[in-house]
Amino acid sequence: MFKKVNRIEHKRNKTGKPKKLNPWIPRIFNHQCYVTFLTGCYSCLWKFRQWEKTKVGFCCCTWKEQLFCPCLVISFVLSLMLLFLWIETSNEYFNFDWVTFLGTGYWFFWSIFILSLAGILTAYSSLLLLLGFLLLWEGIELYLHLCHKILILLVILACVILMFIICKFWKERWLVAGLSLQIFAPYVHLVSITVMVILFWPVAIYVARLEREGLQVAVGLPFLLILLSLCLMPLGIYSPCIQEKENLGPKPTIFGHRGAPMLGPENTMMSFEKAVEHGAHGLETDIHLSYDRVPFLMHDFDLRRTTNIWEVQPESAFKNPAAFSWDFLSTLNAGKWFVKPELRPFYNMKPLSKADKERARNQSIPTLADLLTLAKKERKFVIFDLHGPPPKHPLRHTFVRQVVSVILASKIEQHLIFWLPTHDRQYVRSMAPGFQHVGRLVSVKTLAKNNISIINVDYKKLFPNGLRDYKAANIHINVYTVNEPWLFSLAWCSRINSVTTDNIGLLSQLHHPHFFMTPKFYMFIWLLADIISVLFIVAIFCFHWRRETKKEKLFETSSTLTDAQSRRENEEDLHIAMKPPARVVESPWTLAALYPALSKSGKEHQGRFNFAAPSKKLLPIKNAVTPLKPSKHDIQPPMPTTVFELTQAPSRQATSKATFQTPLPTLKVDKPTMPSIEVPYP
Repeated sequence: MFKKVNRIEHKRNKTGKPKKLNPWIPRIFNHQCYVTFLTGCYSCLWKFRQWEKTKVGFCCCTWKEQLFCPCLVISFVLSLMLLFLWIETSNEYFNFDWVTFLGTGYWFFWSIFILSLAGILTAYSSLLLLLGFLLLWEGIELYLHLCHKILILLVILACVILMFIICKFWKERWLVAGLSLQIFAPYVHLVSITVMVILFWPVAIYVARLEREGLQVAVGLPFLLILLSLCLMPLGIYSPCIQEKENLGPKPTIFGHRGAPMLGPENTMMSFEKAVEHGAHGLETDIHLSYDRVPFLMHDFDLRRTTNIWEVQPESAFKNPAAFSWDFLSTLNAGKWFVKPELRPFYNMKPLSKADKERARNQSIPTLADLLTLAKKERKFVIFDLHGPPPKHPLRHTFVRQVVSVILASKIEQHLIFWLPTHDRQYVRSMAPGFQHVGRLVSVKTLAKNNISIINVDYKKLFPNGLRDYKAANIHINVYTVNEPWLFSLAWCSRINSVTTDNIGLLSQLHHPHFFMTPKFYMFIWLLADIISVLFIVAIFCFHWRRETKKEKLFETSSTLTDAQSRRENEEDLHIAMKPPARVVESPWTLAALYPALSKSGKEHQGRFNFAAPSKKLLPIKNAVTPLKPSKHDIQPPMPTTVFELTQAPSRQATSKATFQTPLPTLKVDKPTMPSIEVPYP
């Protein structure tokens, strides 16, 4: 027989006594609680029960659950795609919040809300997938609770609606995701290989437990093909940041988008001065003209977001800024909104100092002449969007000429002006031949025809539309709006000349592009990752092969011992069955030995020390006494005789070892009727 050995043995201290464990540790950290936690989270069954184990390779759930399992996988994929898309388009968060503000009239970080929602949906669906995998690992049949099923359908619906809105109104966001892959593709490759190698461990165990070879091939072959394709992925990767150091171009120059809107209220003198302090190469702004012909700086088409128009004249909050006179516009405050936490334009803004807060509260709407004075003093380039006035405005058709006259009156160097408006360009060339005219995203032939050597384009449209053609034609390229370091690094590695940014405080501190590496270094990382993954996979395979071999040997040994033991037990049972019944050996001092007839009749009178005596008189016994020899084995059956033989009374020890033959007369008794007599225990 085998001796059972407990898996968990109590540790003993120096005195040899078993060490006591905390009672809550085995109560909480045990397999029963673990399985209960899994079934509770997945199926909302928090009471432990003895689950029926499902065999590996067979159906793990009912057909209804099988129909819903693809929905769980689809929800995970959709939520993961939404999360990836929204993370990679973080450069566009301000534009998204601004568009929603125009539609709702309420400023809120809707972009962060959607990011959090996508993260929650992804975490929820991935958690359910993980719980399902662990339940399958334990061999427990899957049963997803109805509440989870409803929530999964809601996750799919929410992801589909958000993806449809993005595809309908923000198709360019998919371009941003594609650009991000140009930067992160080498790192995605390495992370993917690492994840697949980690997943190889449970997959190998699962495949080893499968009993059918067809299922093993169906599970293991696709996994190995995916892993092989990931190992060969660098052959199809193109990243501008993988190049030789000598081919890396200079750092792009920076234009402050509306100044430095993360450091001060946008389109205010404080914002432009902050941009100059952080080394801006140029200043970008937006120009409107007041009703009394004064060019001033304002981006929006109303005064709700960046001024206190709601406090001064709420009925005019939705009017075009060009409908007001400069005397009224100059009285509005343009900085108090910036210091309010609920109205701050960027979620990742650094907190302002007390001095900056006080300075921001006192900002007003500046004029174009104020900006030109600063640019002339600091010798900074100026680029701007010129918004035409609304109908019935005095300068409806002559607004360009008014702006040119103001620029010429400031006496700023003409080459510092990047002229971006396309309206009445011939007049501008004739009045200010020193202005540098800037074009849009048009063909190289059109630019050459209009004698334009600078373009200002959206980064989302530039990279997919022939960047090499503009570089070959020696066109100066300025892209907007670049706020994220990875996007600035992409522009740097692509030899972009300048960028327009809101995040000048961060980008001005970058002295080397992020994610830059040489081809040789990336080749080394690629081969090293592939070699390590192959070695790890081989080690896992050898470990499982050795483990299964030991299990087979142990099973064969245990089966052999079990067969031998069962064979021996069968032989013993057969030997016992063939052996004659044993004779009962009784002590000479028992009642059955002295009076055999009483042993049968005494059953009717129960009692521990009682026996029934016959009613008839016994026959007389003769006085002939013959010495007896004690028998060696057992007592001979009594013979009918009238002789009672005795020997000398032996000692107590002798009587326990030897037996005496005591012939008694045969009694013919019909039925005992004498009352029972108590006999003392010898």
